[in-house]
Amino acid sequence: RQRISEMREPPLGLDDVPHPALEVFFDEIQNAPSTQLLVGGVMLAVGNLLSAIHQYRQLTHPLTDAPSRRLLKFAMSELQEITSFYARVIDALECGTAEIEDWGKHVLEVLLAHADWFDDQEVGPAVPDANHRPAQPDLPRRYSATPYTYDPIPQRDERFTDLWNQGVNAEAFLYDETKPAQAKVLMMLYKRLREIDVPEMMASIIVQTKGKPWGYYRDMSRQLWDEARHAMMGEVGFVALGVDWTKARITWNWSYRLNTECTPMERHGVLFFIEQGLMPKTGKRYEFEVAGASGIPIAKTIQDFDWADEVLHSQIGREWYVKQFNSLQEALAFGDAAWTKITSNWTTVKEQGLTQHTNWWPAIYGQACAAAGREPDPTVMSYDETYEGKRADLKGVVGE
Repeated sequence: RQRISEMREPPLGLDDVPHPALEVFFDEIQNAPSTQLLVGGVMLAVGNLLSAIHQYRQLTHPLTDAPSRRLLKFAMSELQEITSFYARVIDALECGTAEIEDWGKHVLEVLLAHADWFDDQEVGPAVPDANHRPAQPDLPRRYSATPYTYDPIPQRDERFTDLWNQGVNAEAFLYDETKPAQAKVLMMLYKRLREIDVPEMMASIIVQTKGKPWGYYRDMSRQLWDEARHAMMGEVGFVALGVDWTKARITWNWSYRLNTECTPMERHGVLFFIEQGLMPKTGKRYEFEVAGASGIPIAKTIQDFDWADEVLHSQIGREWYVKQFNSLQEALAFGDAAWTKITSNWTTVKEQGLTQHTNWWPAIYGQACAAAGREPDPTVMSYDETYEGKRADLKGVVGE
């Protein structure tokens, strides 16, 4: 996008779909009824994009168009990695490819043929004259015959259980000066893994916020990916320490309630409020220092990059959230109020029989001690503070 803006007469309307068949093509992928079909559809899209980039690089002049070819070289490398990864995903899902192949052959590839979006006689995508566009044939739809409706309910697999559990207050443990650093690392890994609820919630903000500049969606998507990485960091950390993370209870209370009870603006406010609370020395710096004091290298690495990411996320919030208010204080107050709106349903979900808020901490701590060959500390093992009447941030834990 930046490279195109450098052209002598850059084409306008980069946000417009260049051909109706391409719009239907991506409608089909968005409406895919299963993970297997979704992956298969995206893989076909990426494969065609990769082919188009390769064709462009072959046709354009290597000297005169060197800046474009350089950018596309890096794009090709990433797209090749993506196609390789998606192939492994399909194998891991153990799905039959018959339905994917049938859909691809009779719907997706037909749509691409109708679009004829890359003219191999020219360098670059063909842009038809909107006033003289030929009549379009009927475009096949299979899964997108019914318009897409965003589902705000987070989707998790069978490894995630007891989704309303709020039985272990991670922040209270982490900031307890009497607790040892090695045990605090386990609680930080839990907090990282629990960050799966951030991309779950951010996806709803991105989908339901319309009409923003391209930079908004680029930056928010970057942050969503970072938050997904953080959750994976937590999983990797647990595995490295010989701990079965599924014994913890990774709640969806936060993302579920934000997605179903708050507006996109309120969700963004909560996100920004929490991020700002992590910027002082009692936030991400403290977590990094705890990781260093633990003597566990993987923990220090995780917290190093987690801290760096949060600094960037804070700036993204200032660019795309704070500027909608008269001041930073007003923006923070709005986020605080939205966060308080869904503070605690601890009693409600227990009375409804959705959870008993089981204390999962002894199982996680016991595994880590066994893997490390050391005896558990009885005072650490007995930790049982919950989130009853509290929310999962630093407010009230380390001061205002």
